[in-house]
Amino acid sequence: MGTSRRLRRTLWVLVAAATLTVMAGAVLGPVVPRIQRELGVSGLAAGLVITTHGGVIVLASPLLGSLVDRIGARRPFVGGLVVYGLGGGAGLFVDSLYPLLASRIVLGLGTAAVYTSVTVLIYDCYEGQAMERALGYRSSANSAGAAVWPLVGGAAGAVAWNLPFGIYLIAVPLGVVAALTIPEIDPADDTRDGAADGTGDSAPVLSVFRDRPALPLVYLLYFGANALLYVIVVFYPQFLAGIDVTDSLQISLYLAANGAAGGLSAITYDRLLRYVDRSALVLAALVLWAVGFGIATTVGTPMGAVIPVVLFGLGVGLVFPSTFAWVEAFAPAARQGQFSSYIASFGYTGQFLSPVLFGALVPFAGVRGVFVAAGVVAGLAAIGLGTSRLRGAAT
Repeated sequence: MGTSRRLRRTLWVLVAAATLTVMAGAVLGPVVPRIQRELGVSGLAAGLVITTHGGVIVLASPLLGSLVDRIGARRPFVGGLVVYGLGGGAGLFVDSLYPLLASRIVLGLGTAAVYTSVTVLIYDCYEGQAMERALGYRSSANSAGAAVWPLVGGAAGAVAWNLPFGIYLIAVPLGVVAALTIPEIDPADDTRDGAADGTGDSAPVLSVFRDRPALPLVYLLYFGANALLYVIVVFYPQFLAGIDVTDSLQISLYLAANGAAGGLSAITYDRLLRYVDRSALVLAALVLWAVGFGIATTVGTPMGAVIPVVLFGLGVGLVFPSTFAWVEAFAPAARQGQFSSYIASFGYTGQFLSPVLFGALVPFAGVRGVFVAAGVVAGLAAIGLGTSRLRGAAT
């Protein structure tokens, strides 16, 4: 019973930390215009306050993943929470752009450490269905954070433009709690399947990808999922303006519906695995995305516009935990930190490139054209996965 209770406490600390990786950017989204006005900078410069930490995560995650493999995940996790809180909270005391961007770099380092450490701690502390459940809760927490933190940030920003930065400080006491509750696991004691065979332990990454061809496909899936997610985040508000939904609170409710739907499907993820395998859940998600984007190209009422974001959110809640579970299954057991870190790098790269890739279509096809393209991408991926499943069933 003691072990079970300790693992439950550990899980809730990890789930709480998972929401912070989403909060890193989401909590400031509603106050970007105020930041621009208060600092007297351009819209592009103010946008860097939101995006800088993401670039740091892409670059720093592989280094931090290798550190996790060497010393275990507990210390990078606890330290990452403290760095996250101090880097993010520094915005309370900054009144010019460049020091604020420097603090966002520190925040990115903390976020990268927390993101990868949460993943590896789940791999280390849980097995079988318990691990699947923990991954589902982690994804559900991410979705809940995407729904709640913008509302919290918007409310704080209504009081003072820099007050949302104070919310980051919650990571510091959480780091203290983590230091008291998260177990120390020696990487050398890894007993998972394949840990002792040395397969891929020191091989170059490209060699591992060659020997385990499913692994790069998993990263591609996560890249694409995040790119499509940011089609919703970036372009759905523009679409809503075209159907007379322009109030910022109303727009945030649509994005909150997307997050809530993702949280609902993610929390049932491990139960669904009792009936179908992961690839079936991902196929279902891709179909939901294709249908959702298809509906978005035709819907013309505020009520009807709820359907696409709900369908997309339901798919996110199935794809994200499947991605983490596949990496645990396919990556070399002694290098889980390194290969888990690539999830963050691919995901944040997808978020960054999404407005660039899909935004190029807006001048020619409008926002609805973006949804057509996104639907085609999801549909082609569904056809590819469905064909692969049929071939596997036939052999």
